[in-house]
Amino acid sequence: MKSLALSVKNISKYFHEPKTFQVLNDISFDIHRGEFLSLIGKSGSGKSTLLYVLSTMDTDFTGELNVNGINLNGKSQNELAQFRNEHIGFVFQFHYLLPDFSVLDNVMLPALKLGKKNNKEIKEKALHNLALLGIDSQANKQANKLSGGQQQRVAIARALINDPAVLMCDEPTGNLDSKNTKIVFDIFRKICDENGQTIIAVTHDDDFAANCNRIIELQDGYLLKEEIV
Repeated sequence: MKSLALSVKNISKYFHEPKTFQVLNDISFDIHRGEFLSLIGKSGSGKSTLLYVLSTMDTDFTGELNVNGINLNGKSQNELAQFRNEHIGFVFQFHYLLPDFSVLDNVMLPALKLGKKNNKEIKEKALHNLALLGIDSQANKQANKLSGGQQQRVAIARALINDPAVLMCDEPTGNLDSKNTKIVFDIFRKICDENGQTIIAVTHDDDFAANCNRIIELQDGYLLKEEIV
């Protein structure tokens, strides 16, 4: 049996503006290594809020969070920032690339920040990732010279630079046409199947979700159902 990549127990969260209300209600589930999971639900269901809790970027919750075998409750912000850079990759609906930097420089940045490899090793890894995503020929271009689909692939290459245990994605294909959506999905599937990395993706795309390994659906802050695809 595969080991756990992430485990949450009894996660609850409140918002307090404009008045107090519960946005996540006693959510528990496990995700195994190499699993490709989608979080779905209507707007306001709590899925993006849950993703930010899972990513450790939102620490104002009750319950227990374990990622890559490490209990993250009670960690300082500095400890969590270090943990995120080493163990979690992020892909958002918008790519958040530095527009005046080259594609290669954008991909290398998280690894340079982590500081566990020298520049030559980081550059080789970055070029490998770009080749994996079919855009190594664009390595020396400025990021703002690429198409939207290419920029999103660069963002994925960047997210993978530190070999994260878990890749967390918030509407990663929300700004892409159907052709580029398929390209990105196929890349994610390859990452799971060949590298054993875990992907958690918030999506409104029913076709995207239907092709994942598992779907978790939220409704009004509750875990409505889990479905093995």
